[in-house]
Amino acid sequence: MIRKRIVLIGAGGMAREVAAAIKAHNRMRHEFEFLGFIVSNRQILGAYDSRSEVLGDYEWLVDNRKCFDAMVVGVGSPSIRLRVVEEAKSIFPNVEWPNIVHPSAEFDKDSARLTEGNFVGAGFVGTVNLNFEPFALCNFGCTVGHESVLGRGSVVNPGANISGGVVLGAGVLIGTGAQVLQYITVGDGATVGSGAVVTKDVLPGITVLGIPAKPLQRTEEL
Repeated sequence: MIRKRIVLIGAGGMAREVAAAIKAHNRMRHEFEFLGFIVSNRQILGAYDSRSEVLGDYEWLVDNRKCFDAMVVGVGSPSIRLRVVEEAKSIFPNVEWPNIVHPSAEFDKDSARLTEGNFVGAGFVGTVNLNFEPFALCNFGCTVGHESVLGRGSVVNPGANISGGVVLGAGVLIGTGAQVLQYITVGDGATVGSGAVVTKDVLPGITVLGIPAKPLQRTEEL
């Protein structure tokens, strides 16, 4: 088998989790050769970013295009995730974006629809007819019920529970430990806070918190 040489955009904790999933996948089926991390600016790497495996920035990608076959995004913020994808696709329109599924993830793969750039983390549990739109991310230990739709670039954080028939719009963030009850729609760009319980549809672009989840009230400056 010819292994796909893959680079990972991002260098923080989410990127390390994706890299670990790639390595776990390789132990089952040696499909990828992981080359390292790519960042937008090497000069602003933070305290929680990996450093030893950082290859460089987008300039490295341009200079070394023949050295890699595929890309994956290791970013846990939906808005940044989608921006990174847009930037990378504009530079490399023909690059492959494989789906990365941790071997311990459990869901009905025969009925699931995986598209491109999806990430499904360790200990994920899903059921049937799941629809992963491009670049949707399900973090470790979250659950997703039957017929749910995970919108483009949406992120479901650890321990969250998405019930059956839920529709997450593009760029949605579901916080750690949140619960979204069955057949609810969460609009594009909305955020569900950690631990919230969503009992009715969430409008696009707003943040909901609490039990039951209600829109965040912002205090107007005088």
